[in-house]
Parts: sequence; structure tokens; C-alpha cells
Amino acid sequence: MGKAANPRRVGATEARAKVVNLRTSPRKLNLVAASIRGLPVQKALNELEFSHKRIAIQVRKALYSAISNAENNHNLDIDNLVVSEAFVGKNLVMKRFSARARGRSARIMKPFSEITIVVREAGEAA
Repeated sequence: MGKAANPRRVGATEARAKVVNLRTSPRKLNLVAASIRGLPVQKALNELEFSHKRIAIQVRKALYSAISNAENNHNLDIDNLVVSEAFVGKNLVMKRFSARARGRSARIMKPFSEITIVVREAGEAA
């Protein structure tokens, strides 16, 4: 008697990719995620290619991973894929300190975040 298989977390015409421990704040990462939300994957890749944000490089890798998952694991047509969801979450925060005058110190927070990208195969009617 084996363990029951985990149910799929996304629909039959969807694939996802998640990247954790991205070294940027969730607020900054959400700006990049908002720029690709709802776009066809080719336009989203172009948007990330020419973005001036540093973290856009890692988001582009995550989008490529979601596209590869859709093609290889779920047999979806990559020409009809659309970025249906791109959401950001908090992760750990490294706490450091900076020495200040008169024996005091100031906290430096170095936040990490995570991003989940879900691509969906758009139908011919859409």
C-alpha cells in the first residue's frame, strides 16, 4: 500500500515554476511581475529582456522554466501560452548592523523574496 499521489496544484492546461531565495525585496520584484502578468509568453520574454531592473534576469529564467515545464511535462503548445499568474511572496530576511556614531548601531535588513509564475494555454476562442 503506497502513499497517494499529490493532486495537481494547477489546472490541466497550466504549468508553473517557482523560484525561492531571490535577493531582492518583494516590493521591487512585484514591479517586474506586474509587467508580465497577462501577456503572451513571447511578449513577456521581450519585456524582461529589455527591462532595466536587475532582478528581471532571474524572472526571465523562471519564465523559461515555466515554459519548459509546460512543453515537456504537460505537453502544451508553447505558441499559445499566456502568463496567467505571476505572484510574489516574502522569504527570509538577513539582519545585519551598521556601526553608527557614539557607540550606537543601526539595523540593515536584507530581504529575500520568491516568485511563482503560472502559464496557461490559451484556447483558439480566446
